[in-house]
Amino acid sequence: MAIQVTRTYVGHITNQQRVRDDLDALGDAASKLWNVARWTADRVWDAIGEIPDVGPLKAYMKTKDCWKNLNSQSSQKVIEELSDAFQSWFDVRHKDETANPPGYRKEYDARPRSTVTFKEDGFKVDTKHHQIRLSKGENLKDGWGDFVLCEYETRNDIDLSEVDTVQNVRAVWNGDEWTVHFVCKETVETPDSPGDGVAGVDLGVSNIAAVAFPEEYVLYPGNTIKQDNHYFQQQEYDTKGENGPSQEAQRLRQKRKRRETHFYHTLTKTIIEECVDRGVGTLVVGWPEDIRSDDLGKTANKWLHTWAFDRLYQYLNYKGEEHGIEVLKENEWNTSKTCCECGDTADSNRVERGLYVCDSCGLVANADCNGAENIRQKITPNPAVDRSNGCLTQPSVYLFDTSTGEIAPQEQVVP
Repeated sequence: MAIQVTRTYVGHITNQQRVRDDLDALGDAASKLWNVARWTADRVWDAIGEIPDVGPLKAYMKTKDCWKNLNSQSSQKVIEELSDAFQSWFDVRHKDETANPPGYRKEYDARPRSTVTFKEDGFKVDTKHHQIRLSKGENLKDGWGDFVLCEYETRNDIDLSEVDTVQNVRAVWNGDEWTVHFVCKETVETPDSPGDGVAGVDLGVSNIAAVAFPEEYVLYPGNTIKQDNHYFQQQEYDTKGENGPSQEAQRLRQKRKRRETHFYHTLTKTIIEECVDRGVGTLVVGWPEDIRSDDLGKTANKWLHTWAFDRLYQYLNYKGEEHGIEVLKENEWNTSKTCCECGDTADSNRVERGLYVCDSCGLVANADCNGAENIRQKITPNPAVDRSNGCLTQPSVYLFDTSTGEIAPQEQVVP
């Protein structure tokens, strides 16, 4: 069966020195447009107590001179991003009073380089010569035919001439240089389902994922994420300037984000590959239904809104689709309290964060694996594992190896 997928490919700009000033100007223009729109939204808020909707805000901003610094579609994208940022703030502010609305894009007296998105009429890709033409706004053009011509290179296994369509292109400053991101639509042939097996996934924090495969339980710890957060937060603190984050702090923040994204992609890729190898055709992901609507206190609320469970599900979903695996959501309510052996439910069974002991049947299990098995049983009620061998108590552990950028069983990771 053929399906259409959206993929983003990153290209390195090989003529960086030649186009950097032009891209800096576009990035600055996007920041300026954001700031003017942000100021406008603030004035409307003060006047009527509401933030203007994206449509009226776009219509008003089109009358401003800064709108013409970018291609019209690029300017529209900046306003859409601001509107999305306000909507995210609305979603959390009623239960987290410390949540801040989207701020201004400023760094000392200069604006940072913002990402600029070019839609259909704002770019043209020449895959034969590995060039991409990016449009400037009317105010930044020296003449009618003025544009930014970037020469790019991608990974050897990527050929943009073979994709169905390049939907849009983003010029992204990564802290060191400009890169181009190609957002592409592709048609891919999906294989048949790898099997009839069912696996359950319990997403968490200490263990980013616990997976109940038909014949084995596997933990994927988040130690790398914790270590990166600790390291980069300290580095950012040490480089913070008197007037706010320094350029070095901004670069470190972007680097941490890239490492986090790589980890999540590697984790979900590993889980899907394990499903293929084990004949799993259905992957059930525990979904914390309405968890963000609960008020769990200031600290817990902040943590919940940084928990990447939605991103992990999206990664698992599209990677699973490409391998013929159906990825489902199931409400994880009470799965951490319920015994996967006898079905008894009691808060007291959760002895410690990582230990589950059932008072009714005596089952001793890793708490996350117990939750993953309960999630799996929502689809396949009959257990396929002989739990008398202690597999729930001592599951396999797969760790991220920073030297290779891959995930492997604990005993195979080189320290």
